[in-house]
Amino acid sequence: MNAANIVFVGAGNLATHLAKALYRSGHRILQIYSCTESSARTLAEEVEADYTTDLRKLLANDVSLYVVSLTDAAFTELLPEMTTGREQALWVHTAGSLSMNVWENRVKRYGALYPLQTFSKQREVDFCNVPFFIEAVYREDTEYLKTIAGSLSPKIYEADSEQRKCLHLAAVFACNFVNHLYALSADILEKYNLPFEWLVPLIDETARKIHELPPEYAQTGPAVRQDKNIMDKHQSMLADQPEVQEIYRLLSENIRKNAY
Repeated sequence: MNAANIVFVGAGNLATHLAKALYRSGHRILQIYSCTESSARTLAEEVEADYTTDLRKLLANDVSLYVVSLTDAAFTELLPEMTTGREQALWVHTAGSLSMNVWENRVKRYGALYPLQTFSKQREVDFCNVPFFIEAVYREDTEYLKTIAGSLSPKIYEADSEQRKCLHLAAVFACNFVNHLYALSADILEKYNLPFEWLVPLIDETARKIHELPPEYAQTGPAVRQDKNIMDKHQSMLADQPEVQEIYRLLSENIRKNAY
């Protein structure tokens, strides 16, 4: 495919990884916008782009695609200003939680380009394993977005706004909540002067099992065995942390109710 001329609105974790991956795939990143100058400048330097902190200076000519990667609140606030004078261009956001129709009545051509992955600036991501979920108003734009995403990953799917919202919700459970439980585990270990790294082989094996078993069949532990004696002991150990104790109780009860 011909290289796309792309402008990024946003320079956070997702935008940073996506812009760098598209740049490495031969696309031209023309400009980076961020309200934080250091973030805009840092990403722009990595992808040989211009940068701005002023939406009024957002490029309006020779742009194939605007990629907006902002929080939902920032998106809503900045939408009128960033699209003014650029209504005929193709605009996409990268959110799983936002409907495609947030663009309606602002621009003519619009959609969503949602990479389902967790992104941290400190860690590289292999986009070959990242699924992209695409939606656009016009068929030709859908195909164009699939081609651009296809330059990064073979895992390209069409998904409407409700499906993306569902994926995002499921991802919060599978990723964000799980990582928070890692943090709680680390706190428990620290209290007893034990290193978190001792849990890493267990965490790795738990993740590997999901490649071969449905999650409900991979479940182990005292809750699925309904071992009340052990669960009572655990809750006693958490007596000085009532919020964590309640998380333990709720999760154990839910596991018990759904045990196979």
